[in-house]
Amino acid sequence: MTDHPIDLIWWITVVEIPALTGLWWLVWRSRRDTDTALDRHRQRLDTAVAQAREALAAYKLEVAKSYASTSQLKDLEGRLTGHLLRIEAKLDSPSSRQERSPR
Repeated sequence: MTDHPIDLIWWITVVEIPALTGLWWLVWRSRRDTDTALDRHRQRLDTAVAQAREALAAYKLEVAKSYASTSQLKDLEGRLTGHLLRIEAKLDSPSSRQERSPR
């Protein structure tokens, strides 16, 4: 009966402790690899977001430089309307009717 506790201690020392140590090492290494991969993905994502923000800012600047503003369009519409009204008035005047009629 005294051999039985020695066999249990031997089993724990020779089998259980190395097995648990190996499992602990595998879990630690897996976690370290996962953290490293997560950091790499985070860096790539941050880079992609920064590039997208820069591209959006450049596009906004290009739009601001290239396209007319609402006030400019309203001013242009007013000038065109004024010119068209003057042309219409000239066409409706009696002197222009005589010039258009065949003799």
